[in-house]
Amino acid sequence: MLAAAKPVCFVLAADLPEARAFYTDTLGLTETGEDPFAVSYDLAGTTMRLTRIEGHQPGPHTVLGWQVADIAAAISALSAKGVAFAIYEGFGQDALGVWTDPGSDTRIAWFHDPEGNNLSLTQAG
Repeated sequence: MLAAAKPVCFVLAADLPEARAFYTDTLGLTETGEDPFAVSYDLAGTTMRLTRIEGHQPGPHTVLGWQVADIAAAISALSAKGVAFAIYEGFGQDALGVWTDPGSDTRIAWFHDPEGNNLSLTQAG
């Protein structure tokens, strides 16, 4: 029933203006609308709603990620805008914060938005 329906994803934020600045200015996402509850973005044809939730507490796992052609270049560009990449103890990440899946050579790096939501970049192996 839903296999052909367009998805909509949601990222939650207690401080919508701060989160909006991050997603719009830092990440460079294109805003497509706004209502009293959320700011909408176009993510390569998928709608993302950055939704205000009072008292939002981020979960420990990745909520949104992007596939990139060159993870080192994407990290460099985001780092230049003040984004810090997470290093997790025991993961064996490199100096940029990239973890490489030994089974596929897929490379992943994680960072957080101002709310603490965990985001990721992935370069297919």
